[in-house]
Amino acid sequence: MNRIMKCAFACLVLIAATLGQNAQTFHGEVSDSQCALNVHSLTRSHQEMLKSKSMGGTANTCAVYCIEHLGGYLVLSAGKNVYRLDRSDLVHGFEGRRVVVTGVLETKMNQIHVLKIDLEEKP
Repeated sequence: MNRIMKCAFACLVLIAATLGQNAQTFHGEVSDSQCALNVHSLTRSHQEMLKSKSMGGTANTCAVYCIEHLGGYLVLSAGKNVYRLDRSDLVHGFEGRRVVVTGVLETKMNQIHVLKIDLEEKP
């Protein structure tokens, strides 16, 4: 049994080291897939929905509404790029906010494995 624990620990260390080497930093807004991917937004933002007041009055309330009621998921909207975020437990609470995400990009799925997320500091 002790041998299995040592092997599992070694695997975890190896995975952590690999992820650390490939980690990148991404800047953008945590959004919902509905707005960021033009499902109901022409500007790839919350602009239209905020004007209509049908999904709240802030980017945060719009994103939360779309995720909870319209089947959207959390994404990082970074200019023309939209990345799916895999760790909703870390990302929840940052909806509608500008953030800096440290993570590993899985290019085939266009998804970031989030290692760390912080609010973006204003210049």
